[in-house]
Amino acid sequence: ANLVLHQTVERIHVGKKYGDIPRGIFVVRGENVVLLGEIDLEKESDTLLQQVSIEEILEEQRVELQAKQESEKLKVQALKERGLAVPRADTLDEY
Repeated sequence: ANLVLHQTVERIHVGKKYGDIPRGIFVVRGENVVLLGEIDLEKESDTLLQQVSIEEILEEQRVELQAKQESEKLKVQALKERGLAVPRADTLDEY
């Protein structure tokens, strides 16, 4: 069965912060559904997460991604210095 989701929200988590981005209506083909559940709003309010604005969570996400990329560059550079080569993720499909 296909799903039509109304007033959908994308929730982005970064550390102990989260932000909700309204996305509107989604139509999901049934073959793509793996799991469907309901959020318990009472339990959700008990979490230690801090809700922030959309702009702030997107900036946090950008900073986190940039830090991961820098870490990955340093790791690849250290492996190259030791004579090891690590294939990039975007070239793995070629093998």
